[in-house]
Amino acid sequence: MDTVLITGGTGLVGRVLTKLLTEVGYRVIILSRRAGQDNDNELVSYAQWDLARQTIDETAIQQADYIVHLAGANVADKRWTAARKKEIMNSRTQSAALLYKALEKYPNKVKKVISASGAGYYGEDKGGPAFTEKDPPADDFLGTTCIAWENAILKMQELGKKVVIFRTGIALSLAGGALKEFYKPLQLGFATILGNGEQYVSWIHIHDLARLYLSAIVNHDLEGIYNAAAPHPVQNKELVMTMAQEAKGKSFISVHVPTFALKLALGEMSVEVLKSCRLSPARIQETGFVFSYPDIRSAMEKIFQEKEG
Repeated sequence: MDTVLITGGTGLVGRVLTKLLTEVGYRVIILSRRAGQDNDNELVSYAQWDLARQTIDETAIQQADYIVHLAGANVADKRWTAARKKEIMNSRTQSAALLYKALEKYPNKVKKVISASGAGYYGEDKGGPAFTEKDPPADDFLGTTCIAWENAILKMQELGKKVVIFRTGIALSLAGGALKEFYKPLQLGFATILGNGEQYVSWIHIHDLARLYLSAIVNHDLEGIYNAAAPHPVQNKELVMTMAQEAKGKSFISVHVPTFALKLALGEMSVEVLKSCRLSPARIQETGFVFSYPDIRSAMEKIFQEKEG
Protein backbone atom coordinates (compact mmCIF):
# COMPACT_ATOMS: atom_id res chain seq x y z
CA MET A 1 0.00 0.00 0.00
CA ASP A 2 1.61 3.26 -1.14
CA THR A 3 1.56 6.39 1.02
CA VAL A 4 0.75 9.90 -0.22
CA LEU A 5 1.96 12.87 1.82
CA ILE A 6 -0.28 15.92 1.30
CA THR A 7 0.43 19.53 2.21
CA GLY A 8 -2.70 21.67 2.41
CA GLY A 9 -4.65 18.47 3.00
CA THR A 10 -7.32 20.13 5.14
CA GLY A 11 -8.20 22.61 2.36
CA LEU A 12 -10.93 22.31 -0.28
CA VAL A 13 -8.99 20.20 -2.79
CA GLY A 14 -7.07 18.31 -0.11
CA ARG A 15 -10.22 17.01 1.57
CA VAL A 16 -11.72 15.69 -1.66
CA LEU A 17 -8.39 14.19 -2.77
CA THR A 18 -7.85 12.49 0.61
CA LYS A 19 -11.27 10.85 0.37
CA LEU A 20 -10.58 9.64 -3.19
CA LEU A 21 -7.10 8.30 -2.36
CA THR A 22 -8.30 6.31 0.65
CA GLU A 23 -11.26 4.93 -1.32
CA VAL A 24 -8.84 3.37 -3.82
CA GLY A 25 -6.48 2.05 -1.15
CA TYR A 26 -3.75 4.63 -0.51
CA ARG A 27 -2.53 5.66 2.92
CA VAL A 28 -2.54 9.44 3.39
CA ILE A 29 -0.41 11.54 5.70
CA ILE A 30 -1.52 15.16 6.01
CA LEU A 31 1.11 17.71 6.99
CA SER A 32 -0.39 20.18 9.42
CA ARG A 33 0.67 22.67 12.07
CA ARG A 34 -1.35 20.53 14.50
CA ALA A 35 -0.29 16.88 14.25
CA GLY A 36 -2.73 15.28 16.69
CA GLN A 37 -6.01 15.82 14.82
CA ASP A 38 -8.94 13.41 15.18
CA ASN A 39 -10.30 11.52 12.21
CA ASP A 40 -12.35 8.38 11.71
CA ASN A 41 -10.39 7.02 8.75
CA GLU A 42 -7.67 4.54 9.70
CA LEU A 43 -5.89 5.22 6.39
CA VAL A 44 -5.40 8.91 7.28
CA SER A 45 -2.84 10.24 9.74
CA TYR A 46 -1.38 13.67 10.53
CA ALA A 47 2.22 14.82 10.82
CA GLN A 48 3.57 18.19 11.91
CA TRP A 49 5.41 20.84 9.98
CA ASP A 50 6.10 24.48 10.76
CA LEU A 51 6.94 26.87 7.94
CA ALA A 52 8.07 29.67 10.24
CA ARG A 53 10.60 27.41 11.94
CA GLN A 54 11.26 25.39 8.74
CA THR A 55 10.71 22.10 10.57
CA ILE A 56 9.02 18.94 9.33
CA ASP A 57 8.33 15.45 10.70
CA GLU A 58 11.11 13.37 9.14
CA THR A 59 9.21 10.08 9.54
CA ALA A 60 6.43 11.47 7.31
CA ILE A 61 8.99 12.17 4.59
CA GLN A 62 10.52 8.72 5.00
CA GLN A 63 7.14 6.96 4.75
CA ALA A 64 5.95 8.82 1.65
CA ASP A 65 5.91 7.32 -1.83
CA TYR A 66 4.38 10.48 -3.35
CA ILE A 67 4.04 14.09 -2.24
CA VAL A 68 1.09 16.28 -3.25
CA HIS A 69 1.79 19.94 -2.55
CA LEU A 70 -1.42 21.98 -2.17
CA ALA A 71 -0.37 24.37 0.61
CA GLY A 72 -0.67 28.11 0.06
CA ALA A 73 -2.58 31.09 1.41
CA ASN A 74 -5.91 31.60 -0.37
CA VAL A 75 -5.47 34.18 -3.12
CA ALA A 76 -9.00 35.57 -2.85
CA ASP A 77 -9.50 35.62 0.93
CA LYS A 78 -8.30 39.18 1.61
CA ARG A 79 -7.39 42.40 -0.19
CA TRP A 80 -3.96 42.34 -1.76
CA THR A 81 -2.04 44.59 0.59
CA ALA A 82 1.74 44.44 0.38
CA ALA A 83 1.76 42.17 3.45
CA ARG A 84 -0.90 39.88 2.02
CA LYS A 85 0.91 39.56 -1.32
CA LYS A 86 4.07 38.61 0.53
CA GLU A 87 2.11 35.99 2.49
CA ILE A 88 0.59 34.54 -0.72
CA MET A 89 4.04 34.23 -2.29
CA ASN A 90 5.92 32.97 0.77
CA SER A 91 3.31 30.39 1.74
CA ARG A 92 3.95 28.69 -1.59
CA THR A 93 7.67 29.09 -2.11
CA GLN A 94 8.80 28.60 1.50
CA SER A 95 6.68 25.47 1.88
CA ALA A 96 8.20 24.06 -1.32
CA ALA A 97 11.67 24.98 -0.06
CA LEU A 98 11.00 23.12 3.20
CA LEU A 99 9.95 20.01 1.25
CA TYR A 100 13.11 20.26 -0.86
CA LYS A 101 15.29 20.59 2.23
CA ALA A 102 13.61 17.57 3.84
CA LEU A 103 13.95 15.40 0.72
CA GLU A 104 17.60 16.39 0.47
CA LYS A 105 18.30 15.72 4.15
CA TYR A 106 16.36 12.54 4.96
CA PRO A 107 16.61 9.15 3.23
CA ASN A 108 13.31 8.65 1.38
CA LYS A 109 11.50 6.68 -1.32
CA VAL A 110 9.50 9.54 -2.85
CA LYS A 111 8.93 8.81 -6.55
CA LYS A 112 7.11 11.96 -7.59
CA VAL A 113 6.16 15.42 -6.33
CA ILE A 114 2.82 16.70 -7.64
CA SER A 115 1.96 20.35 -7.10
CA ALA A 116 -0.76 22.88 -7.68
CA SER A 117 -0.15 26.06 -9.62
CA GLY A 118 -2.67 28.57 -10.91
CA ALA A 119 -4.36 29.72 -14.09
CA GLY A 120 -3.06 33.12 -12.94
CA TYR A 121 0.24 32.08 -14.53
CA TYR A 122 -1.24 33.33 -17.81
CA GLY A 123 -2.20 36.89 -18.62
CA GLU A 124 -5.26 38.38 -20.27
CA ASP A 125 -6.93 36.28 -22.95
CA LYS A 126 -7.08 38.63 -25.94
CA GLY A 127 -9.42 36.46 -28.01
CA GLY A 128 -6.75 34.27 -29.61
CA PRO A 129 -6.37 30.53 -29.03
CA ALA A 130 -6.78 29.19 -25.49
CA PHE A 131 -3.58 29.20 -23.46
CA THR A 132 -1.35 26.15 -23.70
CA GLU A 133 1.47 25.19 -21.36
CA LYS A 134 3.96 26.71 -23.83
CA ASP A 135 2.51 30.23 -23.55
CA PRO A 136 4.55 32.80 -21.60
CA PRO A 137 3.63 33.92 -18.08
CA ALA A 138 1.99 37.19 -17.19
CA ASP A 139 4.20 39.90 -15.70
CA ASP A 140 1.65 40.76 -12.99
CA PHE A 141 1.48 39.63 -9.36
CA LEU A 142 -0.13 36.23 -9.93
CA GLY A 143 2.07 35.50 -12.93
CA THR A 144 5.18 36.28 -10.89
CA THR A 145 3.88 34.21 -7.96
CA CYS A 146 3.18 31.19 -10.16
CA ILE A 147 6.66 31.36 -11.74
CA ALA A 148 8.33 31.35 -8.32
CA TRP A 149 5.98 28.62 -7.06
CA GLU A 150 6.65 26.36 -10.05
CA ASN A 151 10.40 26.95 -9.97
CA ALA A 152 10.48 25.96 -6.29
CA ILE A 153 8.77 22.66 -7.19
CA LEU A 154 10.80 22.01 -10.35
CA LYS A 155 13.91 22.19 -8.16
CA MET A 156 12.91 18.73 -6.85
CA GLN A 157 14.15 17.33 -10.15
CA GLU A 158 17.69 18.04 -8.92
CA LEU A 159 17.05 15.32 -6.32
CA GLY A 160 15.99 12.83 -8.98
CA LYS A 161 12.26 13.23 -8.32
CA LYS A 162 9.67 13.32 -11.09
CA VAL A 163 7.56 16.48 -10.96
CA VAL A 164 3.99 17.17 -12.11
CA ILE A 165 2.47 20.66 -11.89
CA PHE A 166 -1.21 21.45 -12.52
CA ARG A 167 -2.07 25.03 -13.53
CA THR A 168 -5.56 25.01 -12.15
CA GLY A 169 -8.68 26.92 -13.13
CA ILE A 170 -11.46 27.70 -10.64
CA ALA A 171 -12.29 24.49 -8.75
CA LEU A 172 -16.08 24.23 -8.60
CA SER A 173 -17.52 23.15 -5.24
CA LEU A 174 -20.09 24.56 -2.86
CA ALA A 175 -17.78 23.61 0.01
CA GLY A 176 -15.39 26.47 -0.74
CA GLY A 177 -13.65 28.61 -3.33
CA ALA A 178 -15.23 30.97 -5.85
CA LEU A 179 -18.47 29.03 -6.39
CA LYS A 180 -19.33 29.20 -2.71
CA GLU A 181 -19.00 33.00 -2.93
CA PHE A 182 -21.16 33.16 -6.08
CA TYR A 183 -23.78 31.04 -4.33
CA LYS A 184 -24.15 33.29 -1.26
CA PRO A 185 -26.18 36.08 -2.95
CA LEU A 186 -28.14 33.44 -4.88
CA GLN A 187 -29.52 32.19 -1.59
CA LEU A 188 -31.16 35.62 -1.34
CA GLY A 189 -32.43 35.31 -4.92
CA PHE A 190 -29.71 37.27 -6.75
CA ALA A 191 -27.47 35.87 -9.49
CA THR A 192 -24.55 38.31 -9.42
CA ILE A 193 -22.68 38.72 -12.70
CA LEU A 194 -19.26 40.37 -12.42
CA GLY A 195 -18.74 43.42 -14.62
CA ASN A 196 -20.24 42.87 -18.08
CA GLY A 197 -19.99 39.10 -17.53
CA GLU A 198 -18.29 38.52 -20.88
CA GLN A 199 -14.89 37.56 -19.42
CA TYR A 200 -14.07 33.87 -19.87
CA VAL A 201 -13.51 31.67 -16.85
CA SER A 202 -11.50 28.45 -16.90
CA TRP A 203 -12.99 26.04 -14.38
CA ILE A 204 -12.86 22.39 -13.30
CA HIS A 205 -15.24 20.29 -11.21
CA ILE A 206 -13.61 19.47 -7.85
CA HIS A 207 -13.96 15.71 -8.46
CA ASP A 208 -12.22 15.96 -11.83
CA LEU A 209 -9.41 17.90 -10.17
CA ALA A 210 -8.98 15.18 -7.53
CA ARG A 211 -8.98 12.57 -10.30
CA LEU A 212 -6.20 14.50 -12.06
CA TYR A 213 -4.01 14.25 -8.97
CA LEU A 214 -4.79 10.55 -8.72
CA SER A 215 -3.89 10.09 -12.39
CA ALA A 216 -0.52 11.74 -11.75
CA ILE A 217 0.13 9.13 -9.05
CA VAL A 218 -1.17 6.11 -10.98
CA ASN A 219 0.34 7.04 -14.36
CA HIS A 220 4.10 6.87 -13.81
CA ASP A 221 4.73 8.40 -17.25
CA LEU A 222 2.85 11.58 -16.34
CA GLU A 223 5.47 14.28 -15.86
CA GLY A 224 5.77 18.04 -16.43
CA ILE A 225 3.29 20.90 -16.50
CA TYR A 226 -0.40 20.55 -17.42
CA ASN A 227 -3.40 22.87 -17.54
CA ALA A 228 -6.06 21.60 -15.14
CA ALA A 229 -9.27 23.01 -16.58
CA ALA A 230 -12.36 21.55 -18.24
CA PRO A 231 -12.38 21.63 -22.06
CA HIS A 232 -15.22 24.17 -22.28
CA PRO A 233 -14.44 27.47 -20.51
CA VAL A 234 -17.46 29.77 -20.19
CA GLN A 235 -18.16 33.46 -19.78
CA ASN A 236 -18.78 34.60 -16.22
CA LYS A 237 -22.44 35.29 -16.99
CA GLU A 238 -22.97 31.74 -18.31
CA LEU A 239 -21.34 30.22 -15.25
CA VAL A 240 -23.49 32.30 -12.88
CA MET A 241 -26.72 31.81 -14.84
CA THR A 242 -26.20 28.04 -15.13
CA MET A 243 -25.59 27.85 -11.39
CA ALA A 244 -28.73 29.91 -10.74
CA GLN A 245 -30.88 27.76 -13.02
CA GLU A 246 -29.70 24.53 -11.42
CA ALA A 247 -30.16 25.91 -7.90
CA LYS A 248 -33.30 28.02 -8.28
CA GLY A 249 -35.02 27.13 -11.56
CA LYS A 250 -36.48 30.50 -12.55
CA SER A 251 -36.74 31.95 -9.05
CA PHE A 252 -33.91 34.47 -9.19
CA ILE A 253 -33.01 37.92 -10.48
CA SER A 254 -29.77 38.48 -12.40
CA VAL A 255 -27.77 41.51 -11.27
CA HIS A 256 -24.57 42.96 -12.76
CA VAL A 257 -21.98 44.15 -10.26
CA PRO A 258 -20.41 47.19 -11.99
CA THR A 259 -16.70 47.19 -12.71
CA PHE A 260 -16.11 50.32 -10.61
CA ALA A 261 -17.78 48.66 -7.60
CA LEU A 262 -15.56 45.60 -7.95
CA LYS A 263 -12.47 47.82 -8.13
CA LEU A 264 -13.55 49.68 -5.00
CA ALA A 265 -14.31 46.47 -3.11
CA LEU A 266 -11.40 44.32 -4.25
CA GLY A 267 -8.64 46.73 -5.20
CA GLU A 268 -5.90 45.13 -7.30
CA MET A 269 -7.56 41.72 -7.03
CA SER A 270 -10.43 43.01 -9.23
CA VAL A 271 -8.12 42.58 -12.23
CA GLU A 272 -8.28 38.81 -11.75
CA VAL A 273 -12.08 38.52 -11.53
CA LEU A 274 -12.55 40.78 -14.55
CA LYS A 275 -9.90 39.35 -16.85
CA SER A 276 -10.69 36.73 -19.47
CA CYS A 277 -8.67 33.52 -19.30
CA ARG A 278 -9.19 30.34 -21.35
CA LEU A 279 -6.95 27.33 -20.72
CA SER A 280 -6.57 24.42 -23.13
CA PRO A 281 -6.52 20.98 -21.43
CA ALA A 282 -5.40 19.26 -24.66
CA ARG A 283 -2.05 18.14 -23.20
CA ILE A 284 -3.61 16.29 -20.24
CA GLN A 285 -6.31 14.82 -22.49
CA GLU A 286 -3.58 13.41 -24.73
CA THR A 287 -2.42 11.30 -21.77
CA GLY A 288 -5.80 9.54 -21.79
CA PHE A 289 -7.49 11.56 -19.06
CA VAL A 290 -11.24 11.95 -19.66
CA PHE A 291 -13.19 14.67 -17.85
CA SER A 292 -16.30 13.40 -16.08
CA TYR A 293 -17.75 16.93 -16.23
CA PRO A 294 -16.51 18.55 -19.46
CA ASP A 295 -19.21 21.25 -19.69
CA ILE A 296 -20.64 23.69 -17.17
CA ARG A 297 -24.18 22.28 -17.27
CA SER A 298 -23.10 18.75 -16.31
CA ALA A 299 -20.80 20.14 -13.60
CA MET A 300 -23.53 22.28 -12.04
CA GLU A 301 -26.09 19.47 -12.27
CA LYS A 302 -23.74 17.21 -10.29
CA ILE A 303 -22.96 19.89 -7.72
CA PHE A 304 -26.61 20.58 -6.93
CA GLN A 305 -27.59 16.89 -7.05
CA GLU A 306 -25.02 16.30 -4.33
CA LYS A 307 -26.31 19.28 -2.38
CA GLU A 308 -29.86 17.94 -2.48
CA GLY A 309 -28.59 14.42 -1.70
